[in-house]
Amino acid sequence: MRDSLRSDGTTLNAGTGHRFRSLLCGTVAALLGTVLVAPAPAAAAPKCGPPGNPAPTEATWAWQRLDPSAVWQVTKGRGITVAVIDSGVSAVHPLLRGRVLPGADFNNSPQAQGQCDQVGHGTLIAGIIAGREGTGVPYSGIAPEAKILPVRVLAENKENFDPGVPAQIGQAIRWAVDHGADVINLSLVTLDDDQLKRAVGYALDKGVVLVAAAGNRQENREDRPGYPAVYDGVIAVAGIDEQGHHVGSSVSGDYVDIGAPGLNIVGPAPGGSGYLYEPQGGTSFATAYVSGVAALIRAAHPELTPEQVEYRLTRTADNPPDGHNADVGYGMVDPYRAVTSLLGTRSNPPLGAMPEPVPPADPLAWQRSVAIWVAVVGAVLAGVLLALRPVLALGRRRGWRPGRRSTPLDA
Repeated sequence: MRDSLRSDGTTLNAGTGHRFRSLLCGTVAALLGTVLVAPAPAAAAPKCGPPGNPAPTEATWAWQRLDPSAVWQVTKGRGITVAVIDSGVSAVHPLLRGRVLPGADFNNSPQAQGQCDQVGHGTLIAGIIAGREGTGVPYSGIAPEAKILPVRVLAENKENFDPGVPAQIGQAIRWAVDHGADVINLSLVTLDDDQLKRAVGYALDKGVVLVAAAGNRQENREDRPGYPAVYDGVIAVAGIDEQGHHVGSSVSGDYVDIGAPGLNIVGPAPGGSGYLYEPQGGTSFATAYVSGVAALIRAAHPELTPEQVEYRLTRTADNPPDGHNADVGYGMVDPYRAVTSLLGTRSNPPLGAMPEPVPPADPLAWQRSVAIWVAVVGAVLAGVLLALRPVLALGRRRGWRPGRRSTPLDA
């Protein structure tokens, strides 16, 4: 067997040398691997929901009709959290990036924290409420600086009358209240239930505004009241079309409080940066518009109770000729009037009157200050000169010689 020569001049037999070379090569390979081999990619977040279609090229009719930007000089909803109890809300769309908080999932996917929306409904709702400005698309939400708290309760159908679902929605309402929601959007319809009703009462007692869909008509089925919209204190929303008429699929009832755009709806898709188009619309989308306006009101008037927020919404809406009806309630929501109007009478003072406006900064303030001080100093000097005038005149008459005493010091 051939021997191998060591670096110190001694030899290794062939078997030992082979083992040595194997060990050396393995060590070098391991070292190179740590330097040259790229780390394994982190597990990608699950892709939730459809990617959608190309973005709109012009503002939607709903945006042009409501014109929420008219009130943005007063507020854009900063500091307000809107809980969206729905199918989840994607946090990856450009409209919602940085707007979606960690939430909860009551539908067997707790690790997703409510941020996985398989059907796109909740994401579109969230975009209507709080979609960001400045994404390069002519689209934003009603309250673009509000935050979204996603709470996933419905995997697919936004109208669910299965046993157990109402109680689950009630649990979601309580969770949202306990985790900082100022407004809760309920673009869903379910059955009457004691646990759900108690959860609504709990939210109202905590000062949280509840906005819910009045419901949509289904073929071969009579109109059924939409819960939780029917409950006292919940703002029930109907759908209105481009012409200002009641959308035919929107359920009517005496419990309907207000209307909002509910046909030909556009909003963000959950699977990327695309958009979903909902020509059939529905009261769930109308609900989102009203929730966005409620967020603006809460930001501008944090002292108002849920009852007072509802009063402000309904009394500033574009009322139908009869003032209120079962189709659209008090009419189309009006963001600008809802935030800025003074409501009330002399005997019943306004609710949520606008605070005193902050005076604009005066760019010439320092020049004015300098001018005032110059005037003051000038006045003082003028006074001094006037006081010295007789003294100076006397001094000139005497040739500035000291005067004599009339009485000697030793007298």
